[in-house]
Amino acid sequence: MIFRKLFGGGRDTAAADAAIPVVRNVTIGRSVRLDPLAWRRLGSEARFRLDHDVLAITAQGLVDLGADGYVHRFYTDDHLMLQMVSPDPDGRGAQDFTLFMPWSSVWPPDARAKRTWADRLRAPAFDDEGLPAFRRYWFGDGDARQEPVSFWEEVFDDRSGRHARRIYQTCMLFARDLPGEGRELLLAIAMEPEGGDLTHEVMVGIPLDIGEFEA
Repeated sequence: MIFRKLFGGGRDTAAADAAIPVVRNVTIGRSVRLDPLAWRRLGSEARFRLDHDVLAITAQGLVDLGADGYVHRFYTDDHLMLQMVSPDPDGRGAQDFTLFMPWSSVWPPDARAKRTWADRLRAPAFDDEGLPAFRRYWFGDGDARQEPVSFWEEVFDDRSGRHARRIYQTCMLFARDLPGEGRELLLAIAMEPEGGDLTHEVMVGIPLDIGEFEA
């Protein structure tokens, strides 16, 4: 039973009755096994580092981007986020896989801090304490300022899909090239849960190939 849960084998009646999608065999209650070479091959310059290669998924998010498709997100209790982009809400055509870890999280103390953060999201480059500069990845890395992307995410804590937390996010994706063919990502977010407090989040991540994870 333990091995079936770890590697996704066997019949899963809860998943069959669930209202939230199972994407690439990943959903709440399952574990995702990672290939540690996905980040170890990036070398010592990479800021993304993990000391384990199994993710226990305890929450799942869905973002509807309209004509641009859907973003499926899978979370662990230590706030790691496996993300997949799909043209459909059930994730059948999922592609563009990324893995993010939290880097920093702060509550803006005043309106000035909020304006400063908004300006940073529009800039062509972004850095944070302990990080080198990352160049804007969305919309190209030219010097012109660009507006960030905003959306609501529904986050579920069980497979029934009956109870969702809604989180409004305004974000921009940045990236930097590493020696060889490596690339590291930075996601900067203004995040405000419905009925909650606004925070400024920085996550560092890596792109994943389809063969670098399994559930």
